[in-house]
Amino acid sequence: MAPVTIPPTEEARTVFRRLGYAISEEGSEFVAERKWRRVRVTPLCADDATQPDPVLGDESETGLRLRCFVTWMQCTGELREYLRTTKPPYDWAIIGIEEDDDAEFEVVHPDSSLAPA
Repeated sequence: MAPVTIPPTEEARTVFRRLGYAISEEGSEFVAERKWRRVRVTPLCADDATQPDPVLGDESETGLRLRCFVTWMQCTGELREYLRTTKPPYDWAIIGIEEDDDAEFEVVHPDSSLAPA
């Protein structure tokens, strides 16, 4: 079981590969591409979930309007509320990863409750 203070970086890569995306960068934050979609993916831990730098970064640098934050399942509610409150200038979703099973994840959208992936 991974502690919630370590971002689920490898788990994020695994999820996006399983969903058919190509990953083009090797850092903790990466771009996932599939068909016409290019998504900036940011793995976060509990401590990062409401910090402005990873969440409200300058999108003009990447030109990407789609963002996905990948965090541990127990952090998704707090992150969702933070994003809804700050209203960032991009479309976003959150993927919540189960700590003990990275094959289990749920997708959270701005105006929905948890939805199974």
